[in-house]
Amino acid sequence: MKAFYPKNGRVILHVDMNSFFASVEMAYDPSLKDKPLAVAGDEEARKGIVVTCSYEARKYGVKTTMPVWEAKKLCPHLIIKRPNFDRYRNASQAMFEILGQYSDLVEPVSIDEGYLDITDSFELGSPLEIAKDIQKSLLNQLDLPCSIGIAPNKFLAKMASDMKKPLGITVLRKRDIAKVIWPLPTVEMHGIGDKTAAKLSTLHIHSIGDLAKASDFQLKAHLGIRGLQLKERANGIDTRHVDPDAAGENKSVGNSVTLPKDISNQSKLLETLESLAESVSTRLKKKGYVTKNIAITIRYHDRKTISRGKKIINPIVEAKDIFLAAKTLFLNNWKGDPVRLLGITGQDLLDEDYAYEQLNLFSYEKAAQKEPLYNAIDKIKSKYGTSILQKGSDLQKEMKQKKL
Repeated sequence: MKAFYPKNGRVILHVDMNSFFASVEMAYDPSLKDKPLAVAGDEEARKGIVVTCSYEARKYGVKTTMPVWEAKKLCPHLIIKRPNFDRYRNASQAMFEILGQYSDLVEPVSIDEGYLDITDSFELGSPLEIAKDIQKSLLNQLDLPCSIGIAPNKFLAKMASDMKKPLGITVLRKRDIAKVIWPLPTVEMHGIGDKTAAKLSTLHIHSIGDLAKASDFQLKAHLGIRGLQLKERANGIDTRHVDPDAAGENKSVGNSVTLPKDISNQSKLLETLESLAESVSTRLKKKGYVTKNIAITIRYHDRKTISRGKKIINPIVEAKDIFLAAKTLFLNNWKGDPVRLLGITGQDLLDEDYAYEQLNLFSYEKAAQKEPLYNAIDKIKSKYGTSILQKGSDLQKEMKQKKL
């Protein structure tokens, strides 16, 4: 079977479960199959939104993030199921256990998707045979459908898995990029949302092909380092490895500074924080991360040190957003005493390619308790574009708890 594998290079699969929450509900209760089904919040309070829905519901125009009352207008006989988080966690764990049978290199990306590096799994068959066997195993053992992309790197594998849903398997090679990927509008490229697509449009970059051939100078001037990274992706370049430990890492990026003298002037301290926010933002962008948790460190003249953190509902990377969160923390915790050292750290980092603020189990549960989830989604969509929300979950903390 080695003949089906490259001599130099990798074979990466991206496994993406189809309508995961809804599929889990149908597997649990087969009477729901072939019916329009939505997993959503509290429809009685008119605050519920559609987290995911079956393909039967989509035929009526029902979409993820749509308010339940609107979905009901489009499909009056729509079946609504409240989320069952334990059920989804268990199904996710079982899914990754099956994927682990095909490779030691499995990287969970969220509760319903992950990468496999099967380069050394040639004894199990060709890449296509392995993908078919995975799809069949997930269906037979868990009654859960998936789509799979096969490619030489993670970006192309992700693009491939999106091309045929449900139950699709797509092979995407680098030689296919010009024909298959380049004609697509930029908004359909993984890692680009409506907001970034709009910026690219002002530069007369409308297709992925346009982006692949765009000026480095122009991209960097308007999008910073991120612009050059997107151009690389558009050309099918992605050097990231499949990392089984990525989900469990406690990643952080921070900067601190010892002041030349103890300072108690608030405006000067805030200026220092602003400078630190710029530095953290630059480092995050360079590493390709966004942060969901901002922490500050304050060391006083007597060397007493405090650290305070703040979780962010939607991930941030821009200096102004980091500074705003740090400033709030500082003003709420600074006692007015002279300060010797200040620091800002971005924690709970996400790969920016997955920074669409996936509607994860944690944010869903907390938002449902603290505020109308639909209002939260409006803010996210307003800030990052209407394509920002996707079904599924960032499984980083879940992986620590469940030890997948």
